[in-house]
Amino acid sequence: MKLRTILATTVATASMTIAGSALADAHAPMRIGITQNNVGVDSYQTTYEQAFIAAAEANPDVEVVVLDAGGDVARQIAQMEDLIQQEVDAIIIWPTNGEAVIPAVRKAAQADIPVVVTNSNIAEAGFEFVASFSGPDNITQGARSAEIMCDRFKELGIEDEAKVVHITGQPGYTTAIERAKGFNDRLPEVCPNVEQIDEQPGDWNREKSQQVMEAFLVKYDDIDGVYAGDDNMGVGAMNAAIAAGREGITFVGATNFAVGYEAMAAGTYWGSIYQSPVDDAEAALKTAIDLLNGEELPFLNYFDTPKITQDNMTEFTKPVF
Repeated sequence: MKLRTILATTVATASMTIAGSALADAHAPMRIGITQNNVGVDSYQTTYEQAFIAAAEANPDVEVVVLDAGGDVARQIAQMEDLIQQEVDAIIIWPTNGEAVIPAVRKAAQADIPVVVTNSNIAEAGFEFVASFSGPDNITQGARSAEIMCDRFKELGIEDEAKVVHITGQPGYTTAIERAKGFNDRLPEVCPNVEQIDEQPGDWNREKSQQVMEAFLVKYDDIDGVYAGDDNMGVGAMNAAIAAGREGITFVGATNFAVGYEAMAAGTYWGSIYQSPVDDAEAALKTAIDLLNGEELPFLNYFDTPKITQDNMTEFTKPVF
């Protein structure tokens, strides 16, 4: 396989094109473009990109154009424009903002380019322009995290008095919204007497989440549980509690990172949701290929993300991200 870097004409970033080997027959490979959210923000997205490229390189019938928005909505919209102008056969988008990207997704659909949304869905108003969503069910993930926390409180005998703080992902980001909704809706169903006393964004960033938790610890003398929208933020909150000498707090996340898995093994972090970026990337590419091959797919093409806690973590391999 040949990896070459080409300059996109309408974006300030470079795009990577991974070309499949020449086909034995005359038909051209499928050209699939992807614009990602922000590869540099965490190891999940970095591993996703590596797995996506590897899957594309392994398929001689596929050529992909790989772009990264760097967390910038305007850049992602420009990248969508670039992919449309390149007349790729399909576009995969990991949205930086579920609302703001809708016009660009609509434009791709109007150009008869099927759009696959990966990992984090766009806002419902844009569903009609999307061929399929490939990724986790984020509302279910949030609900399962609430169940993990409630079960732990019951084990500790504090389900009628526990107080919880909540660190969400980036505001406006669909995954953050959906995981928060899943958790907030489910927790009072399973543990009606548990009180959520505060909720603040951590922007998927460990350092910011540590600062958010430091503020919580100053503000509240009694915190029994912390839910974070992913383990990167959850471990930041855990580090703040350890530094402050606040013991006995139950930490629950979603998307089990290696640092979360290690903290679970050390006994300082209770549980999370197991989600593989490799599965995520491979599922997105396969969804685009299946669509181009004329296969009928469900609009919401979920893969399973089970609960993982200190009790069952030996059943799962340590995440690579």
